[in-house]
Amino acid sequence: MTAITQVAITQAAILVGGRGTRLGTLSATLPKPLQPVGNRTFLAWQLRELCRYGIEDVLLLAGYQAGAVADAVPALVAGLPRPLRVRCLTEPAPAGTGGALHHAGPDLAERFLLLNGDSWLDTPLAPMLTGTGAWVLAHPVPDAARFGTVRLQRERVIAFEEKGPAGPALINAGTYAFDRSVLDLTRPVCSLEHDVLPELAAAGGLRAVVADGYFIDIGLPETLAMAQAGLSARLQRPALFLDRDGVINHDNGYVGTRDRFHFVDGALAAIAAATCAGWHVFVVTNQSGIARGYYDEAAFQTLMRWVLDQVLAAGGTIDDVRFCPHHPAATVDAYRADSDWRKPSPGMIIDLLTRWQLDPARCVLVGDQPTDLAAAAAAGVRGVLFQGGDLRDCVLPLL
Repeated sequence: MTAITQVAITQAAILVGGRGTRLGTLSATLPKPLQPVGNRTFLAWQLRELCRYGIEDVLLLAGYQAGAVADAVPALVAGLPRPLRVRCLTEPAPAGTGGALHHAGPDLAERFLLLNGDSWLDTPLAPMLTGTGAWVLAHPVPDAARFGTVRLQRERVIAFEEKGPAGPALINAGTYAFDRSVLDLTRPVCSLEHDVLPELAAAGGLRAVVADGYFIDIGLPETLAMAQAGLSARLQRPALFLDRDGVINHDNGYVGTRDRFHFVDGALAAIAAATCAGWHVFVVTNQSGIARGYYDEAAFQTLMRWVLDQVLAAGGTIDDVRFCPHHPAATVDAYRADSDWRKPSPGMIIDLLTRWQLDPARCVLVGDQPTDLAAAAAAGVRGVLFQGGDLRDCVLPLL
């Protein structure tokens, strides 16, 4: 009865070392990423979103007011819906955005996300988490006058411009996927935007994911105010709960291995559609096969990590998973119990509602059994019966 994470990029580094001079007195005592936005800080929103994608390890690349950032870490972690390792790394002297990455080198994974700590594009990150090579997230805006812009040839980045002309253009949204080879282009003091990215582009080694969505940059008092007015409403999402066997995959009876797991028609497309519509997607599944000794929890988790990778590759995400291995008639003594997590009891759903701070009125569960609908009703969530066929046809009208 634990959270499951996928095997893809599982580390993110966040640049939180800027002085935030354009915020004036607002950043004199509080770094930009720790500015309050709704009921949490901007950085807390970023970490919460990263939890959705199976990120397990976060490096905060700090400089200005690094002590304040480090002091905030315990509260940041305590407020997250999933376990996340968060470490604060402090540059030895002001090093620039590329220098911060350079100094973080010993702690970086073979492949990682890199994010600006003062901007966010509300778009599915799945395309950034799979594949190889260097990627930047690009976003079309109607007026690029105050942003750095990106010029593309198909998906390949051919040039960056520090400030765009007035009018529509693609901007750098401040989210990247790199492998460790990017460190070869960094120096102890350098700029990611002025030194590293242009060199990558000139060598033909940088591609872009172009994405629409709500974009916010809190670098100015007026844009911080916009975030404070609108970001929390955007990121407090509706949620789709899915049963597993009989909904995501065909119920072949106690499915605990990959060779017996077969996706229902439209399952991957349905999850991707919900993700792209801005919904959380959760799995809540009874797994009495564990209680009966057909497979163990480790086998279930291995299988689910593979499932989550398939979902990511299809452009979606499963934000979190709950499973109940208990059964009153278990043959494995450790699992012989009548758990309140076992549907029709609502424990798994309630746990997710609580951990993710969800509004039950904005949630829906799709299941194939009356026990699924009973659990949903007991948790105050709408239940929808899936009777087979294409799962996308069932899910799309709900979004």
